[in-house]
Amino acid sequence: MKNIFTLALIVLTLSSCQKETHDFTLNATIKGLKKGVVYLERQQDSSMVVLDSLVINGNSNFQLHSDLSEPEVLFLRLDKNDSDEGVIVFFADKGTTEITSDIKNFNFLSIIKGSRQQAVLDEYLLMMSKFNNKNLDMIKENFEAQIKNDSVKVNSIEEGFNNLLKRKYLYTINFAVNNKNSEVAPYLAISEIPNTSVKFLETIYEALDENIKQSMYGRELKSKIEERSKSN
Repeated sequence: MKNIFTLALIVLTLSSCQKETHDFTLNATIKGLKKGVVYLERQQDSSMVVLDSLVINGNSNFQLHSDLSEPEVLFLRLDKNDSDEGVIVFFADKGTTEITSDIKNFNFLSIIKGSRQQAVLDEYLLMMSKFNNKNLDMIKENFEAQIKNDSVKVNSIEEGFNNLLKRKYLYTINFAVNNKNSEVAPYLAISEIPNTSVKFLETIYEALDENIKQSMYGRELKSKIEERSKSN
């Protein structure tokens, strides 16, 4: 009886010493963060699901974990117990991702290092920032033209807006096709240009490598194409 008790105690001790393993680990540093709650989330249908969370009390370095069956876009949300929340969107894969940001510019000054999908997404976002800067310049020009009642200028800027949108869509389509071996390609199709013509969505889908077609975002893109085709 004593031997059985001793054996059970050893097994219990060994079990308690085992490190918990996870598919995905997020190592993050938010400079200046003293208090608040951080959440690791995923989007499921139209709602957000919390995968892990942590109360921050004085330490701006923290870890969050999750199971992850395949590459997926996740969200790091910061709640500072006031009306000012922030969200960082990143492409996660099995292993470790590192995020560094600042409490004052949580959404905009984040540096993300981790998955190869994130590196592809960063390349796309860099070009999108140039499109967005151009769009802001045109908004300013349009405002100034309206103040001056310069209808010719206003019409010209409106045409410029339309051309810029077309260029953005075409860039996204070409980028997705050129990155057909990455889960980022179908993700961009369904998140950035979901309202483009079915023909362009089909072009992206048909270009995808077979394993990407079978990925979560590949399957979602196929469903969207089928749904759009039925409604036309």
